[in-house]
Amino acid sequence: MKIKRKIEVAVISDVHLGTYGCHAKHLLTYLNSIEPKKLILNGDIIDIWQFSKRYFPKSHLKVIKKIMTMASNGVEVIYITGNHDEMLRKFSDTTIGNISIVDKAVIELDGKKAWIFHGDVFDISIQNAKWLAKLGGYGYDLLILFNRLLNWYAEKRGKERYSLSKKIKKSVKGAVKYINDFEKVISELAIENDYDYVICGHIHQPKMEYFENKNGKTTYLNSGDWVENFTALEYQFKRWRIYNYNKDKLAPFVVYDDDEDELEVKDLIAAITIIKHTENKKSD
Repeated sequence: MKIKRKIEVAVISDVHLGTYGCHAKHLLTYLNSIEPKKLILNGDIIDIWQFSKRYFPKSHLKVIKKIMTMASNGVEVIYITGNHDEMLRKFSDTTIGNISIVDKAVIELDGKKAWIFHGDVFDISIQNAKWLAKLGGYGYDLLILFNRLLNWYAEKRGKERYSLSKKIKKSVKGAVKYINDFEKVISELAIENDYDYVICGHIHQPKMEYFENKNGKTTYLNSGDWVENFTALEYQFKRWRIYNYNKDKLAPFVVYDDDEDELEVKDLIAAITIIKHTENKKSD
């Protein structure tokens, strides 16, 4: 029997649907296992930068359908735009049924304020040289694809998975400094604005850390990604935690290949129709 975990808030980011690095099946398994009141999609869910008609598997479509179905069943879905899906920023402050598109959000949780945004606004490389950032995105995608093949071979031989990206990030001093500066600047700004929590994505580094200075204190949280870390943030019983797919046992919720064959584009359109139908009923 499948018993879903009930949680107040779930936050996911950096899914990068439409790229080879995206692990859509892992995400589907996770989404099938939870029953949140609020689902926050904190940027880079669909990778519009690297979108190609040649590669958008059914499992990726199924993630979109799942999110829309959750919304039609009463889950409040907040889509916060990121840099890879920045095209959606022209639709900011748009609401369709239970789905809203925004650039940032502030929510109250048990008397405390959480400031949520993707984090790319603090990335100088994106603001000043977008073409270079896009080029880096393609390089990262190729690295992840190669890493995926490497891990497939390693698993065949009974060896542990290995992350080339994490190894590079840890070995390059500039990358480590960038991440530390990113977290510090964002946390100090949150303290300055009296936010109890500040929640980001963007740098693909899941983390929860307490920050304090002479002006106050805050908790910095990052939801990680679904390319390498397979992590999310969950809020329940007045506390946050980092969910890690690799440390969970979700066998009853696993999505198998034969499940995907049943999904067609018309099913996705049907999911959208359900949301519109729900919206019309509310207006009646």
